[in-house]
Amino acid sequence: MKSTGIMRKVDELGRIVLPKELRKALDIKEKDPLEIFVGESGEIILRKYQPACIFCNGMDGIITYKGHNVCHHCMEKLARRLEEDDD
Repeated sequence: MKSTGIMRKVDELGRIVLPKELRKALDIKEKDPLEIFVGESGEIILRKYQPACIFCNGMDGIITYKGHNVCHHCMEKLARRLEEDDD
């Protein structure tokens, strides 16, 4: 993990402000969802939300079908499985 050297204080409501330069560099716009993780050493990790496949957690080639995110690879596997079951 790369340190930016940027420090921010938490306000009375528990909020922090991400610097404009950092948001611009990471293409984070107003209202963009961020995922919050806690690392093994207790660090707080923010990541711009990207939908992941419900089967493999992959993030490439995501299609949303009936409210569920599925990648192209898993979609093809499902299609083959359905064809096999029809035989």
